[in-house]
Amino acid sequence: MNHLNPQVKKYLDAFYQMPSIHRMDPNKARTMLAQFPRSNENLDQLTKVEDCLVSVGENEEIKLRIYTPKGKGVFPIFVYYHGGGWVLGDLESADPVCRMIASRIGVLVVSVDYRLAPQYPFPIPAEDSYKALQWVKENGTAINGDINRIVVGGDSAGGNLAAAVSMMASDRNGPHIAAQVLVYPVTSFCFNTKSYHEFANGFGLERDLMIWFSKHYLRNEEDKKNSYANLLAANDLSMLPSSLIITAEKDVLRDEGKEFSERLDKVGVRVDYICVPEMIHGYFTNFAFFSEQIENSLSYIGSFLEDLELI
Repeated sequence: MNHLNPQVKKYLDAFYQMPSIHRMDPNKARTMLAQFPRSNENLDQLTKVEDCLVSVGENEEIKLRIYTPKGKGVFPIFVYYHGGGWVLGDLESADPVCRMIASRIGVLVVSVDYRLAPQYPFPIPAEDSYKALQWVKENGTAINGDINRIVVGGDSAGGNLAAAVSMMASDRNGPHIAAQVLVYPVTSFCFNTKSYHEFANGFGLERDLMIWFSKHYLRNEEDKKNSYANLLAANDLSMLPSSLIITAEKDVLRDEGKEFSERLDKVGVRVDYICVPEMIHGYFTNFAFFSEQIENSLSYIGSFLEDLELI
């Protein structure tokens, strides 16, 4: 491990001081991870940050957090789904990076607090994510957003949900999504790629932890075949929007993210693929350790959206 990037080593040293998540009860894991350092105190300043509740069923609601950047608007809308293996994570864990996306790129960010497994297994988080997109379509104008320039994105499990939402929008005739931004997304449940073997242990997101996440999220073997969970199981990806896929070099999910980008490219979807050298899973939302790499990734995202004339 001596060859690791110094910031990666520092992060992993802190990460492995904690008990193994995959040996814990999900509620205890959530409490523990809430204490893990994520950002410095210099959060990006915005015009407004506000929360609202959205109905997702009878007597069921989820929370959205809306980040309005400085400026007059009307702003493109970036719907963000946080990571955490569908089991962990919330609006707070995604708060620093959502502020940065809004401030640095100049988009109105809507962060989605979808319900978590195992209390709410597949397809509930995916359906919550889609309902959030529908709310954005219906209410985007009222929050100074441009509903013709909606981008979906997220990291890890959130990247999986963003792509699932894109599939749902295609299958259900809307809302229209202009682009998707997937940061080291989960795209399969095979756990058997070269990167899974190479980085199975010692790099934060371990193979056993991904299996733990999947067992909490998926109800049965049939769910593993559902393309809204297992993206690579989809028969046709040609209707998906222009995509930016960012992976990390030392991440078990690297190869499946690359395979998803290749599948998109093969069917004619515009896809930009970037593998960030030396980085590990989780870097994108941990400003306390990876500020430079996050800034670089935000530049990639901004350039991608600018090239599509969305910003």
